[in-house]
Amino acid sequence: MSRAVVGLVAALVVLAPRGVAAQDRLAEARAAAFAGKYEEAIGLYQRAVRERGSADAARGLAESLRTVGRYADAEQVGETRWGLSNLVGEVRLARGDLAGAAAAFARALERREPDSLRALLNLAVMRLERGDQDSAFWEFDRFIDVYNGPGRLTSDELAAVAEAVWRLGQRDPQLFKDALRAFDRAIAADSTNLDAQVRLGVLFLDKYNGAEARATLDAVLRRNPNHPTALLGVARVMRFEGAGDAAEQVRRALAVNPNLVAARVTLGELLLEREAFAEAAAEAERAVSINPTSLEAWTLLAGVRFIAGDSVGFHEARTRAFGLNPTYAEFYARLSDLASRNRLYHRAADLAGQGVGLDSTSWRSHALLGVNQLRLGQMAEGRRSLERAFAGDPYDVWTKNTLDLLDVLDRYAMRRVDPVTVVADAREAELLELYVGPLAREAYDSLARHYRHRPAPPIRVELFARHADFSVRTVGLVGLGALGASFGPVLAMDSPSARPPGEFHWGSTLWHELAHTFHLDLSRHRVPRWLSEGLAVYEERRARPGWGMPLDLGFLMALREGKLHRVSELNRGFTAPESPEALGHAYYQAALVCEYLAVGRDPSVFREMLVAYGAGASTEQVFRAVLGTDLAHVDTQFERWMRERFASALTALARHGSGGGGPQSADAVIARARVARDDFVVQLGAGRALLERGDLTAARAALERAAELMPEYAAPDSPLWYLGQVHRRAGDPRRAAQVLGRLVRLNAAHLPALRDLAAVLDSLQDGAGAVAALDAAMFVYPLDPEAHDRLARLASRMGRRDMAVRERRAVVALAPSDRAGAQYELARAHFEAGDLSSARAAVLRALEQAPNYAQAQDLLLAIRAAQARPNR
Repeated sequence: MSRAVVGLVAALVVLAPRGVAAQDRLAEARAAAFAGKYEEAIGLYQRAVRERGSADAARGLAESLRTVGRYADAEQVGETRWGLSNLVGEVRLARGDLAGAAAAFARALERREPDSLRALLNLAVMRLERGDQDSAFWEFDRFIDVYNGPGRLTSDELAAVAEAVWRLGQRDPQLFKDALRAFDRAIAADSTNLDAQVRLGVLFLDKYNGAEARATLDAVLRRNPNHPTALLGVARVMRFEGAGDAAEQVRRALAVNPNLVAARVTLGELLLEREAFAEAAAEAERAVSINPTSLEAWTLLAGVRFIAGDSVGFHEARTRAFGLNPTYAEFYARLSDLASRNRLYHRAADLAGQGVGLDSTSWRSHALLGVNQLRLGQMAEGRRSLERAFAGDPYDVWTKNTLDLLDVLDRYAMRRVDPVTVVADAREAELLELYVGPLAREAYDSLARHYRHRPAPPIRVELFARHADFSVRTVGLVGLGALGASFGPVLAMDSPSARPPGEFHWGSTLWHELAHTFHLDLSRHRVPRWLSEGLAVYEERRARPGWGMPLDLGFLMALREGKLHRVSELNRGFTAPESPEALGHAYYQAALVCEYLAVGRDPSVFREMLVAYGAGASTEQVFRAVLGTDLAHVDTQFERWMRERFASALTALARHGSGGGGPQSADAVIARARVARDDFVVQLGAGRALLERGDLTAARAALERAAELMPEYAAPDSPLWYLGQVHRRAGDPRRAAQVLGRLVRLNAAHLPALRDLAAVLDSLQDGAGAVAALDAAMFVYPLDPEAHDRLARLASRMGRRDMAVRERRAVVALAPSDRAGAQYELARAHFEAGDLSSARAAVLRALEQAPNYAQAQDLLLAIRAAQARPNR
């Protein structure tokens, strides 16, 4: 063998492992990047670039640097290699270098680089975002020819086609389906194209399909848990669905890429919803500093300043946005959405209207205009706006659901009962009018005296027979867990028929929502959510004993474990609750804050606070000017006050658990109760178990101890409820009446207790008390004909003629099987009340149903005789 051949073989022996190692390193880098281990991937790519100098390694390095927000480094790498011009353009675009980005995209096209189709898309998007819609849509339309052409498209190219067709859907909504198919083909061509999968998830969310969006994005995150745009997409889904801490999810994305402007904007919007104006402004400023040509960043900054009442700053930010794109209708659409999320419904409608005026194809602006017109009671105008929105985008589920709801409302009856207009299912309207109208009038007059203010009537009160309809009215999609909502001039709430009997107190809910009308009006819709909700519960409690939320063990546990918010952060409990239970705790705590603030102060203090908010003051300014204190002091003092107030209850709760956890047998609980005298949970459990066994004496002792340990506890399983059963079974109605009366004074929504109390008081010949208990039950559940009949008889016996008439009218409204009998009883009630004309009309209706009804005939004769008397 010659020396030359030997040398060549030796060289190959040496070089082959180095080439294999470099190739393996490139594969390792790709695997690390795909798994979201970006810093590891960057190191591996850098070594691969040094060793091999390949374009693939350079591309991987530049993409990884871009993903973590190292835009300048990514641009530098991209400029050193052929074929990366589009990536360079996208990095420059992310930094706000429009001219440089356009030049890079044009270079990619001129050189026919592998990403040239994506570069063509980016140029078209740039034209669209700078207001040249016709040119942009002409370019987008070319992608359909590419899609239908003879050439085989790569996964990235198919994704680019999908993006273009998605935008064409703005003018032809049927093309959204084609965009979906193109994304599906892109993913089928390369299942590792996670960016295409993320964009598919965003498309689903754009079309209001939260479930598909979440499933698609979660699939990406299972493969790459650090994919920043997937993390951001999930945060947007969470915000859309109102579930989970979306802000924390955005922060996960920003931990990967702190320069992701879209994430900064989303976080700013979430902070703005929480009324954290300073933090939202900081995010907006950070976003525009990263990319000074970002339309969404300038829009956020304008929104922050608008909501905060900074008109000069708002106009400055708006000028910057429209300097970039003079036809940017999305500016007004996004501001309208932010305004409505901050309960500025009039302003939201005005902003959406400006969006429509700027671009008649801004379907989102049409939809937001329509929804906010409905919230202001402008029903015909709202329908027209929503119909235009749906014609332009028939895949908008929010708009479709709202239009369907308007069809439902068209079938509802509308009755004016000053100061409200009651809108209810025609099958219930006659009944509900009897209670809603008088209660609303009482609430309006009481609140007007308290706040020295009278919102313009009539206030529209919508009562929905289906909770799903209420949810659509208040959000646009089903799934809301609340019972009522106030937009100011319009209230929406569940009808009593929308919930199982006794599940909610519709009377206190109506009072609560009407209180919001006063709070919003006085503060010009600028009152913080925590104060508005706390005041509304506080007003419920002022209205009647037992109205408002009762104390529950979950709240006490949260207090004990330090899981409640400080007053200065209480808004977060409403805007980003960790769970439905946590939201309930925020309501209860906010009412306690109002109770605390009222101590030793003039009753007008809350009016002064609302007026100050309306003048543009911040919460810190309101506390200093009106209350003479600061938030930090209130945080400390309120916490102390709350723990002192619930000291005995917290002690009784703290005792529980020291004897071992987990479910225990009734015998074990009863045995433990003998020694755990200060454990509320054990005493209550033992009392219930003993009651079930019929050991009334021992049950009474345990339940009385439980009630002593926690006297405010009035939930459905309150020891007072079981004590009432003990006394009734023991034949002691007086003690039963005492404990049941105490229970309903703490919780007037306890329907079984109200009914039992009425029966016990009636047996004790306390007719007035029985009437009061049954009357209170009507504000919990008014759909029981037997309860109305019972109350009518008691009211008649007690000489409560007007109430007897009301109850007989209620029986008739419930369409009983014996309609003639119901009309006859109504006629009798009118006759006893001296209303002969109404009595005659009712008895004639009875006789129409049953012409041979002897008692009705006799009553008609008596009515005629009374009408014929000279003194009439």
